Amino acid sequence: MPNLKTSIKDLRKNKRRKTINNRFRERIKRSVKKVNTLITTEKKDEAKKTLQQVYKVLDKAAKKNVIKNMKADRIKSRLTKKFNKLTPNNVKTAKKGA
Repeated sequence: MPNLKTSIKDLRKNKRRKTINNRFRERIKRSVKKVNTLITTEKKDEAKKTLQQVYKVLDKAAKKNVIKNMKADRIKSRLTKKFNKLTPNNVKTAKKGA
């Protein structure tokens, strides 16, 4: 147990921050899991809506330094890849050569 007044206040602040950060991390886990289940059950419309919400949650967490920016980007990229595999590609590729 800390003896100095500032150390006691610091401990209180750290406890508060820990609960807030854990809340953010749990929110990220829940939302990512929800999108993954929607993608596996092939519900495109719901998955698209929740994917936007996941982006929002990840960006907020990265802004508050709960997770690093690159980790947020990596998670978003992987989820988007999975979602894009769900939708068929309507893009026609042009053949090279003359």
